[in-house]
Amino acid sequence: MKYNLLKAQREFLEIPHDYKLDVAVYQGGYGSGKTFAGSLLGILLCMKFPGIRGLVGAQTYTLVRDTTLQSYFEHLDNMGIDYDWSASAQVLKFKNGSEILFRHFDEPNKLKSLNLGFVEIEEMSDVPYDTFKVLLSRMRQSIKPEWKNFTYRIFGHTNPELQRGWIYKTFVENPAENYRFIIAPTTQNIHLPEGYCEELKKIYDEQYYNIFVLGQQSNVNAGLVVKGFGDDNLAEITYRPELDLHISCDFNVDPMCWVFAHRTDDKVFYFDEIAMEDTTTAHAAGEFLARYPSHKGRIIINGDASGDNRSCTSEYTNYVIIKKRFLEYGYEPDIRIKSHNPPIKNRVAAFNAKIRNAKGEVGLFVDKRCEKLLYNIYNLRYREGSSRIDVPSYQQIKQSRELKFLEHPFDAASYLVDFYWPIGL
Repeated sequence: MKYNLLKAQREFLEIPHDYKLDVAVYQGGYGSGKTFAGSLLGILLCMKFPGIRGLVGAQTYTLVRDTTLQSYFEHLDNMGIDYDWSASAQVLKFKNGSEILFRHFDEPNKLKSLNLGFVEIEEMSDVPYDTFKVLLSRMRQSIKPEWKNFTYRIFGHTNPELQRGWIYKTFVENPAENYRFIIAPTTQNIHLPEGYCEELKKIYDEQYYNIFVLGQQSNVNAGLVVKGFGDDNLAEITYRPELDLHISCDFNVDPMCWVFAHRTDDKVFYFDEIAMEDTTTAHAAGEFLARYPSHKGRIIINGDASGDNRSCTSEYTNYVIIKKRFLEYGYEPDIRIKSHNPPIKNRVAAFNAKIRNAKGEVGLFVDKRCEKLLYNIYNLRYREGSSRIDVPSYQQIKQSRELKFLEHPFDAASYLVDFYWPIGL
């Protein structure tokens, strides 16, 4: 059996480096040969390294069974390879001792006992980052002496993400040297029926076609809370100890999120942040003081108006706790907060207007050190068909810890903007 592989498929299969672990993502549009390439690679690894143990999975087992497993069967039959399939154990076994487990990833803790030589991930953008990290830790099968030039491999395939999620961050924005990102446009698949892509052009709008046919990274803003944030809003911002330093606070306990900024009459510059899990206001204040122990200018505290209320766990308000802590270090912070929080739609409108007003003027800048704030800017969304912000559920956060940082960093940053440049709606 001979295959005429596409350029992107060859790039996906072949390793261009000498690292002991290769991590690759094949991102393509509909019909770009993603699952075909992934299942072929899994079989080739099983044949080349007798006794290897692989894992193939997706977030749901239905996707594994109906898509990936069928592609494996087609390859095996076409190539005339003998195999045994156990439906009860969900294991594919080869005559040379190699085997592949087929699983769902909905309960990642159940994967922690596995020692593997390779992992294939179907529809990778649906899998939480925490699950991906668990799979990385399972690349520990003992290497047999006869396995020449062996490399542990994690490979996934996916449609483009509709937002800048963990795949974008890990494989595009800041990839390790052994991480590879392959884009495979549907238009390059010479094996598709003639006119296939032209028909898709008639069905989809231009933006959808660019994403799900050409495989381009999505720049979709639909549903995002923050609008219009672009490259001209990103900046390398130098902390200036002689200038006023604004701290804007959100007092959620897990996580507690503060942002630090300089400000002019018409611009704000976010240069750093705190995003601490399971903490207290006093500990967060201590973290700031450890980072900036010698500030010369004024320190101005903005933030959540409800932080000025006493709680059942303390005789002091959050702002009193901050002030007392700072006074111990010789700082006299100026507390500037509203008497009550405005509706969130007002804060959103003020934040978006400062990003870029109707004249195209940019008034808000964020340094890359503000990782969690940028995560919110690129990913915080409204619930579909509503004006309510889509806050992740407890169950979703259990599956992906990063989701707990949605909303709170944005709240902290928008309190500051709304205080100085409010918009009445």
